[in-house]
Order: sequence, then C-alpha cells, then structure tokens
Amino acid sequence: MIVIVDSRELVRDGFKAMFLRLGYPATSTCDGAMEDFLEAISDADLKHVQAFLIGECADHAETVSQIRARTKAPLIAVLDQSSLTDILFHFENGADDVIKKPVHVTEILARAAAIRRRSVAEAPKQELGRLRIFNDGRDPEIDGVSFPLPRRERRILEYLASIGDRRASRTQIYNSVYGVLEQDVDECVVESHISKLRKKLRAALGEEVIDSKRFLGYRLMKPSDVKQPERSIQKKAKSIAHVSLAQDLAAKVS
Repeated sequence: MIVIVDSRELVRDGFKAMFLRLGYPATSTCDGAMEDFLEAISDADLKHVQAFLIGECADHAETVSQIRARTKAPLIAVLDQSSLTDILFHFENGADDVIKKPVHVTEILARAAAIRRRSVAEAPKQELGRLRIFNDGRDPEIDGVSFPLPRRERRILEYLASIGDRRASRTQIYNSVYGVLEQDVDECVVESHISKLRKKLRAALGEEVIDSKRFLGYRLMKPSDVKQPERSIQKKAKSIAHVSLAQDLAAKVS
C-alpha cells in the first residue's frame, strides 16, 4: 500500500487514482491528521505500506518524525518545483528520496523498491524456475517473455514472491492487494483471483506453483518443491514399462 501525505485533496486523489489503475492500493491523509492515522493503523497493517509520498505539508520535519517513530518504510518527498535548497532540506529531514513532478507512478514504485533493497536486501526480482517476478509494476515473465496478468492477479503474485517460503493468509493477501483500509470489497474475492491466477500459471508452466493449505494459507513453491504434472509422470511410467518389456524380450530371444 502507498500512503500519500499532502494538504491538498486534489493532489491526494490524483495520486490515489494513478496507483489504483496499476493495481496498487493507496490511501491518503493530510499532514495534520498524520498522528491520528498512525495511531489507528496496527503494526501488522503498517508492514503492508510500501512507501509514504510526502507532498505539501505545513511541517515536513514533524510529519517525517511521526512516521519514522512507527515505521522504516521508504519516505519519498514529492516536489512541485525543485531547487538545491529544497532537495537538501528534505534529505536533511529524513527523506529517503526526492522527486519532482510530473512523475509517473511506475517510477515512484521503482524508487521505493530500490530503497527497500538497500535497507533489507530485497531482490529486484524473484526467479522461480522459468517464472520471473518483478516488484515494480511490470508483468512477470515466463522463459524471458512477458506474461501479462490483470493487476490484482499480478499484485497477488508479487506479494507471494516477496514473502518467500512463508504462507500468507487470505486476509494478508487482501490487505496487500486492496489496502488495509479498504471496506467496500469483500475479502472472499481474493480466492477468485487466486483461482484464476493458478489456472493461468498452470496452463503456461505445466506445473503448479501456488500451494494452498486449508487454514494455513498460500505460498509460492520453490522449483524443487514443484511436482511434475500427472500426465508427464504417466508418460514416463509408460516409457519405462516399454523399455523393460523390450529388455525382457531381448533376453528371452538370446
């Protein structure tokens, strides 16, 4: 989830709409309500925040201080007009990066991902056999070829890749895809998205890569965990049987 902090409602709504079009949940608040926002959100939900975008604020230093007291999520200052003085001011007051509008939200996501990689050694992409998954809004790739997915399914795949071998519950996936403050979408929709995603990946890869366990949740399987498709196993079994029969016949003839 992306959190936009700006005193101007029009700016907040504009950024939210752009992130949502890419499938990234976003919420917003003005700097005067930041303290209430941080008190209302739990530590578990705060972990889903990918970055804070800080625009026009009455007190930038205080806003950054309030955020830093709760989380180490990337802080990106967004400037309408930049000067060396403005840039240095934001870096000195705790910003991880400073960007100037106009800026595409894809660039913001890429910058946030780069900050996370520097701080927690997050990989720019995850390799899962023939499947390559990115963390910056790009579609995944299979055998080096782009594999387009609807934005919700892509976000689910990115989230599962980001947590490694751990399992994610339906609620955790929902919070990652729709945002912790979303109230209008039923949580059950996650299962429909996952079902469609699994079907597409299975058809393209010929193997199951999303493992699900009732009450435990979902996870992406490592290549070593991926079982061969049943048809492939049956073909190999038949091939082995034919070879054994041929060897038996040859032995009898000799």
